[in-house]
Amino acid sequence: MKISYNWLKWYIPDAPDADKLADVFTYHLCEVESIEKKGDDTIFDIKILPDRAHDLLSHQGIARELASLLNIKYVDPTPKYKIPHSASSGQAGLKIDIQSDKCRRYMGRIVRNVKVGLSPEWVIKHLESIGQRSINNMVDAANLVMFDCGQPVHAFDLDKMGETLIIRQAKDGEKLITLDNRDWKLKISDLVIADSSSVLAVAGIKGGKKPEVDDNTQNIILEVANFDPISIRKTAQVFNIVTDAKKRFENDLSSELGSYAMLELSALIYEMCPDAIFEDIVDVYPERQEIRKLSFSVKKISKILGLEVSVAEIEDILKRYNFEFSAKGGPASGWEITIPPMRLDLAIEEDMAEEIGRILGYDKVKEKIPHMSDMWKPKQNEIYSKILFARNKLLNDGYSEVMNTSFSNKGEVSVLASASDKNFLRVNLTDGLKENLKLNQLNAPLLGLSEIKIFEIGTVWCPDEEMHVAFGDKKGIKEMTLDQFVSEKSSSEEYGYFSAEKFLVLEPSPSQASSKEIFHTQKFKMWSLFPFIARDIAVWVPDIVESNQVHKIIKENAGDMAVRGPELFDEFKKDERISYAFRLVFQSFERTLTDVEINEVMTQISNKIKDNNSWQVR
Repeated sequence: MKISYNWLKWYIPDAPDADKLADVFTYHLCEVESIEKKGDDTIFDIKILPDRAHDLLSHQGIARELASLLNIKYVDPTPKYKIPHSASSGQAGLKIDIQSDKCRRYMGRIVRNVKVGLSPEWVIKHLESIGQRSINNMVDAANLVMFDCGQPVHAFDLDKMGETLIIRQAKDGEKLITLDNRDWKLKISDLVIADSSSVLAVAGIKGGKKPEVDDNTQNIILEVANFDPISIRKTAQVFNIVTDAKKRFENDLSSELGSYAMLELSALIYEMCPDAIFEDIVDVYPERQEIRKLSFSVKKISKILGLEVSVAEIEDILKRYNFEFSAKGGPASGWEITIPPMRLDLAIEEDMAEEIGRILGYDKVKEKIPHMSDMWKPKQNEIYSKILFARNKLLNDGYSEVMNTSFSNKGEVSVLASASDKNFLRVNLTDGLKENLKLNQLNAPLLGLSEIKIFEIGTVWCPDEEMHVAFGDKKGIKEMTLDQFVSEKSSSEEYGYFSAEKFLVLEPSPSQASSKEIFHTQKFKMWSLFPFIARDIAVWVPDIVESNQVHKIIKENAGDMAVRGPELFDEFKKDERISYAFRLVFQSFERTLTDVEINEVMTQISNKIKDNNSWQVR
């Protein structure tokens, strides 16, 4: 949410400089995502989390919080609001009919003789500072109230509708053209505002085109309401729409906020249209928000925070935040507070601990490792112990571990909304391991391996979920359940009977375990991301010449681009000569090599070999 520093100063004139205020936000309230200078103003883009969205998605909410946090004065604007006496003498023409329990409160007021036009300069400046566009004075008034106090409000053109507002569930197939000219097809799960003939708006989300306020509007209905947050969120998700009103309603708002919002909206319209005629407010409030109380003790708060909090510190916080409180059996024993209507996040003692810790500053909580009894032993996970045993056994036998996807194009358990070639959960590990072997065998020269040995430990569904082990090389692949593997391998004399305690030691010292049980300690070395080029060279030499002599000449002339080799992979004798065949692998960490480059290297090697008169490149 974007917050204007100058707007905040209306309510907390003693606020610290903008730069210092950013630190207060960060260390005590919320994350500051960005800070932007706009002329003589500073705009904070702050990230209010859902647990405080009900009271902090507004300038007044932020101002009240900062005033209490910093113990500075908060200027309440309520006494400044001027509202004329109602012209309806207690007989409001507006009728409100709530037919759904998803509407918790609905306030309406008819205002006649309004004049739609430009907003005052200060209103436009306030809205534009937080990235909002001025439309007209009636719409701007509604937007200003929402961003000022946090309560979404709306205005209908009275002359385009009846004087009875019905809050009900939509009928299946019912249609609404919204203010942005989208055609919505509604369902019974959607909460709507309607008159006797048609739908006027989707409650809490979007107004309809029919009762839109325009330049010809003379009479309006002001709406201030409170709706069920779950209902609002579900409807907004279906229509894939995000509005500022929806954001506030879906995070829940106090029903008590409505009265203030109606007062502020009425005062603002009266300031813009001094000749307007205000009728009585119609307030339908089926079930008032309950008064909630919360008890907590200094001992429990200190224990939760891991910080010794004093009675004086807690009482100071309660006074600064205007909590009504009383001591239960003396302050040292605890307090009972009356939770303010706006603070929907406070429900249990742990919530109060979080509140006190946040205000004091979490930097005061020092790191302390909890004491653990020498007799305490961690509970071992049997499945993990078996996996660890199987992994260690196979690694020590020279296998390398691979991990494949659990999805397949065939199987017994299907998956919804997946890719066409991954509609099922795999029934075995063997199929994936076969592909791994094929690909790795192609790269064996680069890896410097004469044999590829790999394994996988993973879950299969056939159709029940099972943990399997599969391992193999070019001779074949063997797959079995994890339990079968452990039973088979732990029965040998080499490993002894399987013991979870034995194989849960992650880094055993040589004195604690044999070399067979110690993990590989080789350091990781990054491989090149560019392709390699393999070249073979075979040389005829007299049979008295050994291979290492040929190897030396090739090695000395291969250059820095040879990352592996020369490796002898073939030799045979004929007459009085012997042929040695070597393989070289060239690769760069910076670019893709070309055949021209490698051919030059191979030519240089061939020339050096030919310098020996009795040697010949095949």
